Amino acid sequence: MAKGMREIKRQIKSVQSTKQITKAMEMVAAAKLRKAQEKAEAARPYSEKLKEVVASIATSTQGIQHPMLDSRPVKKTAYLIITSDRGLAGGYNANILRQVNLTLKERHNSQDDYELFVIGRKGRDYFRRREMAMASTITDLSDSPAFADIKSIAHEAVHGFELAKFDELYICYNRFVNALTQIPTVEKLLPMDTPELSAADGPTASYEYEPSAEAVLEVLLPRYAETLIYGALLNGKASELGAKMTAMGNATKNASKLINDLSLTYNRARQAAITQEITEIVAGANAAQG
Repeated sequence: MAKGMREIKRQIKSVQSTKQITKAMEMVAAAKLRKAQEKAEAARPYSEKLKEVVASIATSTQGIQHPMLDSRPVKKTAYLIITSDRGLAGGYNANILRQVNLTLKERHNSQDDYELFVIGRKGRDYFRRREMAMASTITDLSDSPAFADIKSIAHEAVHGFELAKFDELYICYNRFVNALTQIPTVEKLLPMDTPELSAADGPTASYEYEPSAEAVLEVLLPRYAETLIYGALLNGKASELGAKMTAMGNATKNASKLINDLSLTYNRARQAAITQEITEIVAGANAAQG
């Protein structure tokens, strides 16, 4: 009995140590989540202003042509997939990778029909284990990434569409709703739809372009597409930290419940041991009197 009680006590201490770790990780994730949300909000005005200028050119200039605005027969599709470098984030990575895998199976018959651009070690390892070729990967991003960190892969994906290496570009990420909810999202980035660009809220300014609207659009459209990729990355980072905070919060609650259950088991074992000792003492006293 004493040996069993010592084992239970050891288990309680072990779970208490784990609870301290998960609680600390939950608090760290919560602090980082606030910063990630602030960074995503700070990047939004630039993206919206860029969209306004691009929309102004695309809708007000007659006969303007650009490969990023032109739909063409789809022979090959590219997917830019955003995952995390580390785990302990609940279903964050599993959800988006499951959605991507389902999309690939539904839309394509062969790996020759698509290209993969992958951000995050979890996604890279997932496709590598399945021997699925990747055009480009980036790992080891911080929890507060700068645009420069993903500029190379964003430029490669956007430029590949301009060069007609593929005919569509989709971005795949977890869209942040709140700390409890992240929605796996696969949305088309290229070619851009002019009606969507022109659907800007509120009044828009009138611009004059130098040297020409076409020349300005040539520079702004790729930059706008890369900005959308960066915005999705920031959204994905907020989702990752929200999922991590929730997962660590659940782990802390489960640890507390396990500690209570083990404490109850320990107290019952201790009570049983005391009762047994009393019974043995009484039995010995009665035997001595007899």
